[in-house]
Amino acid sequence: MDAHLSADVVALINHPGEPRIFSLSEAEELLPVIRKLTAFASQELDPCQLRMRQLLDCDPRLAPLEREFETIIRKWVERVQRLGVTVSGLWQIGFDTGEGYLCWRYPELRLAYFRGYAESLHNRRRLSEVIQEYRPDWAVY
Repeated sequence: MDAHLSADVVALINHPGEPRIFSLSEAEELLPVIRKLTAFASQELDPCQLRMRQLLDCDPRLAPLEREFETIIRKWVERVQRLGVTVSGLWQIGFDTGEGYLCWRYPELRLAYFRGYAESLHNRRRLSEVIQEYRPDWAVY
């Protein structure tokens, strides 16, 4: 999967935990890569979750599955963080604009929401409303 990353995207890779500030156009350009990484991780996680649901909490086969689950999630988190985004939850990321986050969660097709730094994930606002109301610098193409 990583072999298909363009040279432009590879140049954007940071060290894990190094968030960056994005304009809307930069975030939109990077979103297809994040969608692919997330879809791949989600598909990898599905069989593990299915097997976990079929076991009782006391089943000794559960511990290795839990480790596999954690490994898949940690790998996804590290990969998307290296692109400079903030992980907000499972399959949820934020592109830091310097004023808040452009929000995306799998399987959304595009960036359509924004939330301020102090707002919870449940208080995402439609991106179009935020742009119309505030006309932020990060939204200028």
